[in-house]
Order: sequence, then C-alpha cells, then structure tokens
Amino acid sequence: MASQEDSFPRGGSKKKAHPEKVPQQPVEHDNLFDIPTEEGSRKRKRNQEQAAKNKKSKTEKKEPRKSEAEQSGILSIEVLSEGMRLLGCVKEVNNLELVISLPNDLWGYVQATNICDAYTKKLNEQVDREEPLEDLAPLSKLFQPGMLVRCAVSSLKSTSKKNKSIKLSLNPKDVNGVLSPAALKPGMLLTGTVDSVEDHGYLVDIGVGGTKAFLPWQKEQEYVKQKNKGTKLQVGQYLNCLIEEVKGNGGSVRLSTIQSEVSAAIATEEQNWTLDNLLPGLVVKAQVQKVTPYGLSLSFLSSFTGLVDFMHLDSKKTGHYFQTQMVRACILSVHPRTKSVRLTLHSSFLQAGRPITRLCHHLIGAVLNDVPVQSFYTKAGATFRLKDGSLAYAKIGHLSQTEKSFKPEKFKPGNLHRCRVIDFSPMDDLALLSLKTSIIEAPFLRYHDIQPGQIVKGKVFTLRSYGMIVKVTEQIKGLVPTLHLADVQIRNPQKKYRVQDEVKCRVLMCDPENKKLLMTLKKTLVESSLPALTSYKEAKPELQTHGFISSIKDFGCIVKFYNDVRGLVPQRELGAQPISAPEEVFYVGQVVKVTVLKSEPEQERMLLSFRLSNDKETESTAQSQKKAMVKIGQLVDVKVKKKTEKGLEVSILPDNISALLPTTHLSDNVTNSQLLCYWLQAGDILHKVLCLSHNDGHIVLCRKPALISAVESGQDPKVFSEFQPGMLLTGFVKSIKAYGIFVQFPSGLSGLAPKSALSDKFVTTISDHFVEGQTVVAKVTNVDEEKQRMLLSLRLSDVIQEDTTASSLTLLSQCLEELQGVRSLMNNRDSVLTQTLAEMTSGLLVDLVVQDMSSDGSLVFSNGSVPGLVLRASKYHQGGKAVDPGQRTKAVILHVDTQKSEVHVSLRQELVNRKVKQLKKDTEHRAVIEHLEKTFAIASLVDSGQLIAFPVASHLNDTFRFDSEKLQVGQGVSLIIKSTKPSDIGLFLAVESSVKKRTPALPSVAPESAGQEPGVVSELLEKPTLPIGEMVTGTVKSIKATHVIVTLENGLTGYIHASQILDDVPHGIHPTTTLKVGNPVTARVIGQRTWLTHKSLPISHPSSTQTVSELSIRPSELEKNISSDPSTQSSSPTEKLKQYSPGQTVICFMRKFNVIKKWLEVEISSDVRGRIPQLLTSLSFKVLKHPEKKFKIGQALSAIVVGPASPKAFLNLSLIGPFKLEEGEVALGRVVKVIPKEGLEVIFPFGRIGKVSIFDLSDSYLEEPLEGYHPEKIVRCCVLSNKDRILTLSLRQSRTNPKMKSKIEDPEVNSMKDIKEGQLLRGYVEAIKKQGIFFRISPTLVGRVKYQHVTTYLPFDRALYQTYLPEGKLLSAKVLRVNRKQNLLYLSFLPKDTGKPDVFPESLGLPPRDQERELLSNQPKKKRKLEQEEEDHGASETKKKQQIKEKKEKKQLMKEKKEKQKQLMKEEKEKQKQLMKEKEKQKQLVKEKEKQRQTKEEMHQEPRAKQKQEDQSQLHREPGAKRKQELQKPSVKPGEKGENKGKRKVPEVEREQETVSKKRKQSHPLEEDDSGVEVNYKEEKEKRLKQSKKKQTKPTEVPRLQLSSGFAWDVSLDTLTPAMPPREESSDSEDEEASQATLKKSKKGKELEKQEAEKELSRIEAALMDPNWKPETADDFDRLVLSSPNSSILWLQYMAFHLHATEIEKARAVAERALKSISFREEQEKLNVWVALMNLENMYGSKETLAKVFERAVQYCEPLKVYFQLADIYTKSEKYQAAEELYSRMLKRFRQEKTVWIRYGAFLLQRGQADANHRLLQRSFSCLPQKEHVDVISKFAQLEFHLGDAERAKAMFETTLSSYPKRTDVWSIYIDMIIKYGSQKEARDIFERVVHLSLAPKRMKFFFKRYLDYEKQHGTAETVQAVKEKALSYVEATGTLAES
Repeated sequence: MASQEDSFPRGGSKKKAHPEKVPQQPVEHDNLFDIPTEEGSRKRKRNQEQAAKNKKSKTEKKEPRKSEAEQSGILSIEVLSEGMRLLGCVKEVNNLELVISLPNDLWGYVQATNICDAYTKKLNEQVDREEPLEDLAPLSKLFQPGMLVRCAVSSLKSTSKKNKSIKLSLNPKDVNGVLSPAALKPGMLLTGTVDSVEDHGYLVDIGVGGTKAFLPWQKEQEYVKQKNKGTKLQVGQYLNCLIEEVKGNGGSVRLSTIQSEVSAAIATEEQNWTLDNLLPGLVVKAQVQKVTPYGLSLSFLSSFTGLVDFMHLDSKKTGHYFQTQMVRACILSVHPRTKSVRLTLHSSFLQAGRPITRLCHHLIGAVLNDVPVQSFYTKAGATFRLKDGSLAYAKIGHLSQTEKSFKPEKFKPGNLHRCRVIDFSPMDDLALLSLKTSIIEAPFLRYHDIQPGQIVKGKVFTLRSYGMIVKVTEQIKGLVPTLHLADVQIRNPQKKYRVQDEVKCRVLMCDPENKKLLMTLKKTLVESSLPALTSYKEAKPELQTHGFISSIKDFGCIVKFYNDVRGLVPQRELGAQPISAPEEVFYVGQVVKVTVLKSEPEQERMLLSFRLSNDKETESTAQSQKKAMVKIGQLVDVKVKKKTEKGLEVSILPDNISALLPTTHLSDNVTNSQLLCYWLQAGDILHKVLCLSHNDGHIVLCRKPALISAVESGQDPKVFSEFQPGMLLTGFVKSIKAYGIFVQFPSGLSGLAPKSALSDKFVTTISDHFVEGQTVVAKVTNVDEEKQRMLLSLRLSDVIQEDTTASSLTLLSQCLEELQGVRSLMNNRDSVLTQTLAEMTSGLLVDLVVQDMSSDGSLVFSNGSVPGLVLRASKYHQGGKAVDPGQRTKAVILHVDTQKSEVHVSLRQELVNRKVKQLKKDTEHRAVIEHLEKTFAIASLVDSGQLIAFPVASHLNDTFRFDSEKLQVGQGVSLIIKSTKPSDIGLFLAVESSVKKRTPALPSVAPESAGQEPGVVSELLEKPTLPIGEMVTGTVKSIKATHVIVTLENGLTGYIHASQILDDVPHGIHPTTTLKVGNPVTARVIGQRTWLTHKSLPISHPSSTQTVSELSIRPSELEKNISSDPSTQSSSPTEKLKQYSPGQTVICFMRKFNVIKKWLEVEISSDVRGRIPQLLTSLSFKVLKHPEKKFKIGQALSAIVVGPASPKAFLNLSLIGPFKLEEGEVALGRVVKVIPKEGLEVIFPFGRIGKVSIFDLSDSYLEEPLEGYHPEKIVRCCVLSNKDRILTLSLRQSRTNPKMKSKIEDPEVNSMKDIKEGQLLRGYVEAIKKQGIFFRISPTLVGRVKYQHVTTYLPFDRALYQTYLPEGKLLSAKVLRVNRKQNLLYLSFLPKDTGKPDVFPESLGLPPRDQERELLSNQPKKKRKLEQEEEDHGASETKKKQQIKEKKEKKQLMKEKKEKQKQLMKEEKEKQKQLMKEKEKQKQLVKEKEKQRQTKEEMHQEPRAKQKQEDQSQLHREPGAKRKQELQKPSVKPGEKGENKGKRKVPEVEREQETVSKKRKQSHPLEEDDSGVEVNYKEEKEKRLKQSKKKQTKPTEVPRLQLSSGFAWDVSLDTLTPAMPPREESSDSEDEEASQATLKKSKKGKELEKQEAEKELSRIEAALMDPNWKPETADDFDRLVLSSPNSSILWLQYMAFHLHATEIEKARAVAERALKSISFREEQEKLNVWVALMNLENMYGSKETLAKVFERAVQYCEPLKVYFQLADIYTKSEKYQAAEELYSRMLKRFRQEKTVWIRYGAFLLQRGQADANHRLLQRSFSCLPQKEHVDVISKFAQLEFHLGDAERAKAMFETTLSSYPKRTDVWSIYIDMIIKYGSQKEARDIFERVVHLSLAPKRMKFFFKRYLDYEKQHGTAETVQAVKEKALSYVEATGTLAES
C-alpha cells in the first residue's frame, strides 16, 4: 500500500494483490479509474439480492482490467467524470463553440451557453429579438487561440463504441463553485467573466455564491492595452484575476488584472487551499517525493501530493530529477471524487495569464523516415525524437495498424520507424505521430491539404435531404449538395448511391478554418481536362474551362466555378443566335463550357461567353493552365530533372510542372548552395520549396530556409501598402548596381539599399560585401507609395534586434545540418570514394601512410584502401615532425571537403592524444583555431584538445571583414560552449565570447631537421601565447609614468604596470623610475592585455589590436607558484572592482587631473581605475586650489575607498580618510549658490547637497553675513543633520575645529529649551508687522518685539521702522517671556534691557514714549470722570471752562513739539538722503541680482509657509485682536488707502485689528493712532473671538509664489480686492452713523483734520526717501521697468499690481512686454516670467490659453525645465489628471532622462497610485540604459519607503541584491532604510545576512563596523559583545583581517 502511494499518489496504478491481501482491496475501491460502466450497473441491478461478498468479488474482477489504463500514468477519457476541474487551452474559436485542448492529447468543446450566466442571458435576449445585439460580442472577440482556461467537465457523451465526446463548461459557478466566501483570501488567483460594465469598473462573475467581485478601471487598463487591443472589456470576457482585497468576510472582493502581478501569483499555505477547493491553473512550489518510470510524485502545500506524467516533465531536465528537489509546478486537473491531483512542469504554464504561443507544428502532415524511439510506456504509447530535437508522441493505438500486429519489442529506445505527424497537442507541447500504414499513405490528413479543383476519392457516409456526405478520411468529411449529385438533377439519389460506395469527386470549395468541404459528382466537371478555375487571377482572356450555371437572369446567366469564383455570361454571348428567354434554354446546375472574355480580379468580376473559339494547341494550353495553378508563396515538393548553368531544372509534384531552382536559392549559405547543387542528381526529391515568381510561364523556386520561415510566419507583405518604415524583412539580393543593391522579397516586391546603407563599415566595392542571390535581412527606412518605391538598410546596427549569440548559433546549426544532408545524399551514391567521404567526420582518428610533400609544404597521405582519396596536412598541422614517404602515422580529421574530395588532417600531438572531457554548457574555454571555412571555424580546446566549431558570422548580413579582423590558423580565442554533445559531423558547438580576448598566432615553424631538438619547436607550436604563471626574461624597452614596456626573448612584448614593480610602495614615489631602459628583467606572466596598434583606425581598422603579456616583477609574485590555467586566472575589470570595499586602503598611481570634472584620475592596477574628487585630495586650501602642482603623474598615493564602483567602472577614492556625511562629521564642500538673507547652498563630492543658515556661518554674527562668499568657494562644513535629502550644515569654527576653543559670542539656539528669560541674544530683523517686529534668532526660532518694547521714543510715522529697522539688520534683544506650550517668544530692544543704544537716533527729536503714553492714557479717564459728575451732581459752568482751557494748553504743547520734531526730521532726512544715494550706488547691482535669485526661489521653491506661520502665531499671541468677519469689516480711510496700496495683502487678522483701532479713533477723537500701543478688549469680546476661532477652522493651501507686493498666485478671482475703494463703514449702527453725519464740525475737529493732513504729508516725504519704497501706480512701475528691463521681480510685481485690481488682460500684457524686453541672454529671468504667466493662465485662463503659453515657453526655454515647472503647477493646484497626462508626454520625449521617471514615480506615490508606480518602474527598464537600472530601482525603493509600501520596498531591495549581491552601495542604502523605517529585529536580520556574505575582507570589516555601531546605539552590552565575537570568529576563520 505504501509503495503504491509513493509511485502513484491518490489514485495511481495498483499492483496485483496477493491472495492473502484480497480483503484489503475494497479500501482502494474509490480510486481514480474505478468508474462504473453501464454494463456494470445492469449487472448490479440483476444481482441486487446477492450477498456483499459476491459484489466485492465482481469489483475485484473488474479492477485489473481498469487498472491497465491507470498503469500508463497519463490522463485518459475513462478517468474523466462530471465535475472534474481541468486546465485547458483554446484550440479553435467557432461561432457557437470553443474547441479546448486538454492534457494528454484529450479534446473537449464548450458551447456558447456554458461561458457564463450573463452571456447566456444576452444570447437568449438576442434570440427573442431576432436581431443582433450591439453589446453582445462574438466568441472570436472574447477568446483567442492559445488562451489558458479553467474548465469543468459537464457531461461525457458516447459518440461511438470507442469514442466519447467531452463537453466542458467555463461558467465560473461550475469551476469556482467549490469555493465559499470565507475561503477567499488576498493573493488568490481566480478566473472569472465580466458580468456587467459599471461607472467605475466592472462586476466580475467569479462563481462564488454570496460574493460580489469588482474590477476598478485603473486595474484593467494594462490588460485592455496589451491583451484586448485597447478596447474595453465586454460581457462574457474571460479574465485571470488576482484578489487584492476581501471585505465583509468574503461578501465583496476587489480584483486586479495587472499582468505582472497575475504572472507572479503563487498558491501558498496561508491561502488555506484544500483538496475540495483546489483549482487547476494554480502555480505551487513542490518537492519531488519519488521518481517513477512514468513521471514524478510531488508534494506541495505542505500536505498534498500529486503526479506529473512523462508528457509534462521539463524536456531540458528529463532524467535529472531527484528526490527532495524543489520545483515549480502548475496544477492541471483535480478529480472531484478521488481528489487525485495532476501537475505539469512545463515552463509555459508557470506564469498565469500568459497564453501558449505554440499552437501548431510545422511538420503536420509530413511523413518522416527513420525517427528514433526515445522511450516506450506500456499501455500509453511511445515518445520519439525528431530531427530538430523536439519530442513527439504516438498513442498506443497508433503504433501499429492493428492491435494484433503490435510488437512492443520494436519500440526499444533507439529503434527507427517511419511515421507521420498527424496533429499537435498545445497542452502537452508534443507533436502527435501515427505509425499506421493507412494514415501514412493517406493522400489527405487535414482540410488544409485539400485544394479547390482537386480530385478526391471517398466513401458514401450518409444521404440527407440536402445532399450526400462523403467520408474522405477518418477525419475529413465533405458534402455533395443535391444539385451536384449528377450532371442532371436526380430525384432518388438513394437508388444510385449507397452507403460505403466509393465515389470520385472534385472539390468545389474547402474552408479549413470552419472544416467545411463542398464537392461535386457531376461527371463532366470531374473528368474535365480543362484547367479548373479557382481564382479570378487565373482567368486570362481566351481561357476555356468548365463551370455550372448557378442562376439565370433576364440579362444572362451566372456561371460558377471552383472556390466560389463566378462570372457573367451576358445575353449577347449566350449563343451564336440571340436568346431572348435564357430560362427556357438553360437550367440551374447545367454544366457548360465557357470562354473568358475579360477578368477584373480586384473587383472580382469576370465576363464569359458560351461562344467557343477554335481549340488551339490543347497540350500547351493544359500545361500553361497547370502552371497557372502554382501560386507565388506556395510551398511545393519538387523532383530534380537535370542540372544547368543557372541551377536545377525541376518538376513540381504531382502535376510535373516545369520550374527552375537557381543554385543561389538552394540555401541561405552561399557555400552550401554550391555544395548542394554539386551533389543533387536527377530523381532527387526536395520538400517544402517556395514558389518565388511566376512570369510568362516561367516559375522560379526558392529553398532558402529564412525566406520559407518568413512566408510561413506571415512576415512577407503582399502589397506595397503593407510596407511600413521600421519593418524588418527577409529577402535576397536581386541585383547589384554601382549605387546600391536591389533586394527582392518573397512577394515579388523589391527595394533599394543605397551604398551608404549597406554596412556600418566603409564600402569600397559592393561585390566584396554581397553577392547575387545572397539572403539578407533589410530594414525599411523610407516608403514612397506614390512612386511605389522604398529604401532599405542592410547595416548590422539597424537589423540586429536579438542577441547576436543566438543568431550566430542558429546560422551555424543550419550550416552543419545542411552539411549532414549532403552526407546523406553521398551515402546514396554508388561510389566507394563518395561513401567513404560521407563516413568521415571531424575528430576521427585514422592511420595514414605518408605519400608525398607538396610544393607549399603540406603533406599528402593515403590510406591505401580507397583510391583517389586525398588526405592533406598543412605545414602548421605537421606538428613539427619530420616524416619520410612511406612512414605510417596517426592523424586526426579536421574537416572533409566533399566537393573537392579532400580531407584535412592534423598530426599535432595535442589533437592526436586529446582527452575526452564532459563539457558544461555556457562555460568559457581557451581554444586554438585549427581550420577555417568561409562560414565557420574549427578550434581545439587548450586543456583537452577536443574539436569545437564556432561561427565566423554573427548575422546573415555580417559578410565582410578587414584583414585585421580575419581569423588565422593558430590564433587563440575564447569560446563559450553551447552544446554538451558533439553534432552529427563530430563537432561541439560554441560561440566566441569576445573579440578582445583573441591572441595572435605565432609564426609558423618549419619541421625540425635531423639534428634539431624536437622539444623546442613543438613547445613553440603548442603555445601560441605565453601561459599565465610562466617565468620570462626580457629587456626594458621604454619607461612611461605608469607602466614599462619590455621586449621578451621570444620577440613578444610585455607590459609592467607601476603596481607590479614593488611589494611595498612608499607614498609619494614613482615606481617606474627604479628601472632604466636596457636593463634586463625577470618577470612572471600574470595576464594578457590588448592594445590598439599604430594601424588602428576608427572606421577601416577598428580592431587593429596587439595582445601583449602583462608581467609582474614584484618579489612576492616571483616566489609564487601560479597555475597555468588561464580560465582560473582571468577575471573582468568589473569583477575586480567588486573586490574593493568602502574603507579599504589601496595604493594608486596618479594618471591625470581632470580640470573640467575636478577630480584626479588614478590607476590601482592595469585594468582598475579610480577617481579622487578634488575636495577629497587634501585638507589644505592651498593644495585644493591647484592640486596638479601637488600630485605628479605616476606618483604613488595611498587612498581609501569611499564608495562603490561607478557605472563607468571607476572606484571612488579619498586621500583624506573615510568620507562620511553623518551627523557631527566635518567635510569640505563647494559653494554653489549664495541665497540672500538665508545662507549658502553647498555641494559635496558625489552630488550630495547641503544648506548653511546665516546663523551657522560664524560664531559671531556679522552685519553682512554673506559677504565674502561666492560660488565655487571651498568651505569646511560640519554636518548638523542628515535626516532629510538636503543636509543641514554649519561653518562655525566651534563646530568645524573644536580644538581651537574659539570664543563663541553668539551661541547656537536650536529650540525653546536653549532660551531663558532675561537672556541676551543677537539676531536679524525678520519683518515689520502690525503686531510688532518679528526678530529671528536662529534658523528655526522667531521672536516678537512689541512696539512698546522697540524704542523709548514715540515715532509719528511707520516709515521710520522701515528706515531704521530694515530686514536683515543685526540687533541685540533681551528675552522677556517664553511660552513653551505655544512656542511663543517675547523680546525687547529697549536700551534698559539690552544695554545698547536705542534703535532710533536721538537726533530725530522724537518725543519720549512714557510722557505721551501718560498724556494719552490720562485724558480719557478725566473725560469719563467729568461725565460722571455731570450725571450725578451737576457740574458747574466754571469747572467746564477750566477743563476746556487745560485741554487747549495741552493741545498747544503737542503742536509745538510736533513742529520742532518736523524741523529736526527734515534735517535728518537730508542727511539720510545723501547717505542713501551713496549706499544705493554701491549696492544697486548686488541687490538686483539678489532680487532675481529671490524671485526664482519664491516662484518655484518656497511657498508662503513662513507668512502663514507668522500670521497664525500672531493669532495665538493676541487672541483679543481678532473679531468675527460677519460683524466687523475693514474700514479704509482716504489717508490710509495709499498706505496699503501696492503692499502685501493684509491678512484677515490684521484687517480686523485695523478695524478695531479705527473704531477706537472714532470713539476717542483726541487719541492718535499709535501702532506700538497694545489695545485691551473686554472679556466678552475675547469670548466671541474664541468662538469665531473655533468656527474658522479651514485647511490651509500651500501657495506657490509670494511677492513682496502681497500678490499670491493661488488667489482666486472672488477673493481679489476690487478696483474701486470700498465704502467706508463704521463699527457703530447705521443710526449712529447718520446722527454723526449731521453734527457740525467743531474747531477741535478741524484741528485734528489739519494734523492728519500734516501727518500724511510727512509720511509721503518719508516714503520717497525710503530705499524700500514700493511703487503704487502703473506709472511708477513703468519707470522702474524702464530703468531695469531685465529684472523679472519688477515685472512680476507689475503683474501682481494689475491682478489685485482684477485686470487679468493687463497682467497678460505686462507679461508679454516682459518677454519682449528681457534680454535673450537672461534665460533664467525669462523662465521666471514664463512660469508666472503659466501660473496666471492656470488660475484665470482656460486650458487652451495655458497650452498655448506652454508651447511657446518650450520653444524659447529649456524644454525639460518648463515641463517640470508646469507639472509642479498642476500638482500644487490639485489638477492631478493634467499632471499625469503631462508626465506621460515627458516620458515619451525625455524617456532616457532618469530624473523624469523618478519624479513621476514620486508623484504617483504621493497620489497613492502604488500600482501605477510599479508599472512605471517596469517601463523605465525598457527605455533607460541598463547601467541605470540598479540606481533607478534603488531610488524607487527609497520612494516606497518614504511614500508607499515598506514591504514592497523591501522586496525590491531583496530582488536587486539577489542579482547583485556584491553591490555594497545597495546594501548600505537598504540598511539605512531599514534602520529608519523598520524594526530593530529587521535591522539585525539584515546585518546578520550581510556579515555572512562572501565578500572581500575589507568590505566585511566595513559591515562589521556598521553592525557594531548600530548595536552600540540601539543594543545592549550583550548584543555588542555578540557582534565582536562574530567579527573575531570571522577573522580567525579567514586569517585575512588579523592586521586590522
């Protein structure tokens, strides 16, 4: 029992039970093949009353007979049962059914009603309507041949005694009905059909009850484009879907049809599959349990077992399977009752959703001779090996004609049989054979073999009312309609024809696709000798033929011929006499003889006549008509008649039509064409010959395999309109002209390949490159349909698409197969010499007798037995031996020249005494060329002497080589083995690995004379190059800075690199100076080096190279004992680069200083180079300024590897130690940008960018902090933070050089924790706002100075703050209060707090703030007190007058003070004006540049985040300063209008505060507007403000551009301020306002107005003097732009000015003026304006206006920058669809720009479109260079960590590292990402993997150090000790890290 299950698990074959084990048999009663038959059921009914023992015995009697089918190990129709689930392949698609190919050569069909319920419903609806539905797609659009489908057996019907019809169902309910909603898991692969089309996707029927499946639009786009040809899915469409998400315990699922995900889907244990719900088509990981004679037994999903039969093993691994081997398998079938699972290992099934590409076999119908048996399987059949190496299968019933004649002993492996290919099984990937004599000799096998007009014989199968069915073969049946049963219509056909009567018919029409065959039994038609008319093209005028009348009309008769060809006989041509009533003379079905008058094939019209002309020469006419039957492109069999000068005259079978087969068309190989023509004789038959042309009765044939393959695959355009530029077509050289070559294609059309497009090399003489008749591949470059002309290219660079290795190997295999075919022809000849030549193969060892020596030095031998046989050994192949005539010797056959009857042999001992070794495929070996032919070369392996054949040409067009490129006998090459067994002619197949690895041949050496030592010559001959490890001596020829040239004793050249001179190279010396010219040296060969010689030219001699030996004179190398095997020593430069790890110290030699790239180029060894960035060469600024003065060429330098190899195979090195940009590290950088008022932008080696704030430039702040810094300046930086993409840096000396202990005047302030109340700090003025002065004290902290804490004076004008506190002014401030909860900081500038002078000079004469505040604060108190006294007690008139008098005195005092203040102000203004003029002249140019840079940053990089943060912070600081917008609106006075105009748009909070202050003015007219006084509000107002804050929680938008004028590009039209000033509103009610308007103005009010006017006048004067004055009118802007026309900031402010007034058109006009005015040299300035204009059109324009602006911007600016800017505009304005379309355009235009792919990927991940991002990465691989792939994958993986799925990012890194395990840069990035985003366990797991890699010791040291640092930071003492122990174990194990 156990052994049985091991071999055949779950229903496998049973062994015969022993008698004592009979009671155990019922346990297996329910096995796979125990299916009750009808006979068995009848017996049980008859014996119902018998005992159970009798029933058991009956079952046991039947079991041995049924187990015979089970013994075969394959699926049979007896095993199938209803409900069984199978995997099938669509073979044919008919109108109402599908033909499905099942495993093991089974077939089934699916009716249209068994697709799905929705499709059946549509069909019924169409039947009810009796008209076609538009949304009902035919089966041909829903299914394509080759599609894999999951199906279930719905019924098995018996069609005859032996056959059963398998009816299948694709309905998801039948296939997936075994699943329940709870069983659905994410990642499951299911099949379903489209149930309905919805708004956002499709509802998919997956057949699981209670589950709704939805497929979104975005998940089916890829499937629609690739699989569905761009059309939307339709109801009934069959899909392979992956479950992405399961909701509601399986109630609803979301599906995906993304091909990459579906193909990678695999069934896992986590998906909880069971034997009850296991589905076919699932891919599983399995383990081989047992290898059986019939296949394999597998275990999968931990507990399931299955069977793989012999037909479904991987053909490449058959015979190599072993137990416990892990394989990937696909489930083929699951039996519903026995739960038996069958699987396949074919690779075409291991990617779900991929169709099967091979559906037919090219040899179907062909009869094959001498086909060897591969294996024989009892009760199953036998497999055979075809000539092309593929397997074929014959069922047991097809191995013999009858069962009695079958003899198993005839089918032992290796036995040869004659068979015929009858079909092909796509599911088994096997051709099906039959050995039955009746099938082999059958004239027709398929419908495709039958042609219209052909005579066929058959038997009457049955008679129907519509005609008679004739059985032509077992598989072919045809219909003879009632009209065609006889020449005349018969009423009782059953009297004339009986079933099984043999009949002779002629084919009327044959439709192979639909398997329809119409025939005729009309005797006149069957026996007619006239040509059968089967196409309109064959209908030539005067042609006479037979036809039959199909219909009769008044205007004439319509005559029908074969293949539905018909013509009209007009009334005038019905006879010699006019016939008025044709229906009275003729009848339908009448056979008539007609003459063709006119034919129009294109319109399919033909004019005929019943009036016959005199018969001409009937024989010639018949012959010409037979020739007309042969069509261009048709494949025929021919028989050779005779040879001519042009080629072979042949006759086309079976009609013996004469044709010509030119010599050049016998083969694609020109040499083989001559050879075939030489050996072919009359009577030889050639199969599959192509009809190439048919002109004037002359038929030209072609036998070129490449052309025949092109015709069969449909790659031969038939008409000129089908030719398109870019197509690659196969043709042949028709003629050669001086200006080019005409290439003809199989269709007869031809094109011209100009001389300039013939080759990538220079073409002098065309005949040197091509010959007439040669097969070529041409690329269509230009098509002129009007003139019917096209231009072609034959350049290799244009036509090579696939790997040249594969194409060259195909050419070689084809050539050798043709040579073997020639040998087969020679074997059929009677000549003994010919048969002897045919039996000789390369590598054969023969005994020969020396006969004579030719004049050229070659030896001629004879073997004595065959006269006329010539064997020849060239001078090179005599092996250095002196032999005499008559001497016997052994020789090896190299090649047999069958045309010259000459055999080339070799006496070389390494060939005669060769060793037979097992060669492994794709291994590289050194070899020596022994013999050369035109198309291939024969070489011998250096280590074994085995003979190898490798191609000389890599392509059909690769026909020309310069002399320097030609191979020579004795030359060394490096070959890659491609076949592990020798071919039929005794040669292994290989291809050359690289031309650069060729070594030159030594000069030929004459045979040794009598007194010469034999060892010297043979040694030279056996060593064409110096072997690695050999000791040589020579003389120094020349000395260079980095290498030495040596002349060796044997005349060869040696090369010594500077690294191979000394063992210990001191730093700074020049090793090559230790040698002198002429000095003798002893060296060891360590490799080979290829140099370009002086003959090398880029075009004519690109490969003029010289191979020199690389030598070493290092003492350590001279003492070593190195193996001479070159394969173990050679390694590519890329592999050598992997030996270096970051942190490793190397000795390099200066090569040169690259001034442009700013790095040192050095050499570590002869083939390993490095780069040292200038910033890593020294810590001295003097050296960095001129490194070429410090470092000399050839000087030895000690460097440290700081980075992995770059894509161009260079190491990144450093001379100043390890280069790390970690926190706290100090490094040198180069300033790339100076950003005014912000800081510096610094770039480091290898492209990393950092920023330095003005607070980190020095330990002591300066008035002008950026003075002295400029681009390209080198600075020493300390890394403060590297968490972001841009580093945070510091230039403070306390950071960069802490040992100096310099005085820190201004300490670093990083957070609120570093600040204490009362602390004195310095900083820079940030901004002046209504709430106070904002003062920045660090890059991240900004404090506020209230106006009462700014100065001790009371300034009367706000402009004074702008003048004396400009932005960026350095001041000292004292910390008054710190609110750490709200991150608020309050400061003071007052002299009493800071100890510094007041911010305003005393000379201004401003009044003290304390006196004024006292005056203003006391006045309202007195007024309130007086009013209270009047109400309560009544005030006296005297008291009132006294109060008025006091007020007047105070007012007069204020007036005098102001006049005095104005006078002082005027004097101070004059002084300031003079100073400002001088200062303005000095800084005008600098400011212009700073403004331009600032504009660029504001428009493109920096949003208005700072402004919003400040505004928001102000809300937190002064909660009482905000009012509800519904209650309070801004009130603007005429005097204040000019103040706000042109400035930054006031936020809502500021406007509300203005409203409050103005209300206070109206209520207290004597109070002056003091911006520095903080107003306190009532508690109820504060409550209302807090409530309004809660209501006004609106998400903030990120702005894109901020200008000093206050215009924001993201402001919509409805929020812009109107052009007219708003109506003034007071905070009081309308009644109060009306009452106030009626009051007369008092004297006091007039005085107040006068004061306000004077105040406004002073403000205007101060504004004019202010250097920061802002223009307020269009005229002001016009004057500014005229003075500075190239300043984009002014133009943008001008645009913002118009946009504030909602004048969009004026803003556009300003932009157009700017584009015209700015100089063309100012590219960046123009780009700023373009971006602003695109912003404007994006918000206020239309799509059309934006598109026009964008197109113009692309024309005038750098396109990629404009694209990026528009993409950012779309993204920030949330127009994501437009952004996606723009990125798609960018991918087409800038497909090779890596940044485009990465930015698009970041965009998709930010949008949450992870799937689209995955597809984008796959697309990038096909567009970007391969060297960029790893970097792009790394970038996308980092994006996944930042924005996407961390698990996918890990998978991407894992996949990359599995392919590039030694990419330490990728490992480092992966480790960084895991540390940042992963858990500590994951980080430790990565470290554990890394430290167990097999890397160089230096690299391992690097990773151990990182591991140790990580544990020190995150681990414990135990984990740190564990890492140390691992490192120590590694050191002890390897012994290479002892020193470190």
